[in-house]
Amino acid sequence: MRLDVVAIIPPAMSPPVSPENPALIAGRPMVQHVYERTRAVPRVARTVVATDDERIAAAVRGFGGEAVMTRPTHPSGTDRIAEVAAGLDCAVVVNVQGDFPFLEPDMLDRTIAPVQATADVPMATLKVPIADRAEMANPNVVKVVTDADGYALYFSRSPVPYWRDGASGSVLGYRHIGLYVYRRDFLLHFAQLAPTPLERAEKLEQLRALESGFRIKVVETADAAWRSIRRRTSSARRRTPRGKGNVMRRTSNGPSSSSSPAASCRRSARAWRRPPSAP
Repeated sequence: MRLDVVAIIPPAMSPPVSPENPALIAGRPMVQHVYERTRAVPRVARTVVATDDERIAAAVRGFGGEAVMTRPTHPSGTDRIAEVAAGLDCAVVVNVQGDFPFLEPDMLDRTIAPVQATADVPMATLKVPIADRAEMANPNVVKVVTDADGYALYFSRSPVPYWRDGASGSVLGYRHIGLYVYRRDFLLHFAQLAPTPLERAEKLEQLRALESGFRIKVVETADAAWRSIRRRTSSARRRTPRGKGNVMRRTSNGPSSSSSPAASCRRSARAWRRPPSAP
């Protein structure tokens, strides 16, 4: 049976965490918190953890979750979820970061909505207002600027927009939150695209979509909700005991080998591109 929305979680663990010494929050692995919060989203019909480590998969199955084994050669989490998505019969795929244990289900639900509702929206993500100058200047905080219809114009590590004459209000810009929703066919197409110049310069994979002419819908979430998530996550990480070893690794470098999209996907890609500008 075809499912509307499937959420895929590629676990992101930092050293010194390992399958033998997982990050525990309230006695449960971090990925379990993410899994359970994702399952609470009304629009999500199925939730899957994608990993290349059988021990991680066993841990997920241990708390009653579903895990899918993937190849260990993926250069990014997007390529990993594309491998899983290639074997799914669904319309929409959600990439949920594995290190968001306090993700609010409503944030995810609102990001899914525009992709699920409109066939010409290939991809969506989140933003939150920035009011702090240090945060605006921090290159580790990715900023996003959008057009009047809420579609991304650019993502950057630089402070965009630059207020030449000083900010006119309390909001200096918008922080990008790396949660992505894709139409499945677009995800398979996107995974086949070669890295682009701006993507390589900023080290931001989503720029590949913009440089290739595809639109990204950006949904705004409340600043208070996001800061609550960050505060609770940071507090939980400080309390996490350090394990020995680092076998729960991030995705390794290597060539992308996702399944080639069908011709119908290539035809759909033309409809997802931004319309040409008027002369």
